[in-house]
Amino acid sequence: MTAKQAPTTAGPVSKLQTSDAVRSRMSRQRSRNTAVEVILRRELHRAGLRFRIHQRPLPGVRREADVIFTRARVAVFVDGCFWHGCPEHATWPKNNEEFWRTKIEGNRTRDADTDSKLAAAGWLSVRVWEHEQVADAAARVAATVRDRQGHDRSGVRNTVAGLA
Repeated sequence: MTAKQAPTTAGPVSKLQTSDAVRSRMSRQRSRNTAVEVILRRELHRAGLRFRIHQRPLPGVRREADVIFTRARVAVFVDGCFWHGCPEHATWPKNNEEFWRTKIEGNRTRDADTDSKLAAAGWLSVRVWEHEQVADAAARVAATVRDRQGHDRSGVRNTVAGLA
């Protein structure tokens, strides 16, 4: 597949009409270890959590989580506002509009399917948008993981409303 071609969910490969500058910029977009991802992992580690990165939570399902907590069965996905159609910051390109709308809607559909498959297997998906404050996102992830583990950092079991 050349840089000017990309698959669509509707069938054959469509050609993108794009400039060399746009093609070059898009090819430099990272899919792993983005700045937001790295900072989030740093905050989670600082909070005392240990995790794995870039693994598939479910065997046979070709979906990779950015951060995974195997014991708590929590999979964290750091979603880019453009690529995953953020309800707050999504933009729809004017060039190749049909291609991009199909691509982004396909990503949204795949994300929902991933969340559904994980839930059916007893996992919990946590979606973090790239625009979120990292400290807030890390606190949300940490609380989710600790809740699923059933204890706080000191190892004391939590009960309703955090009363022991």
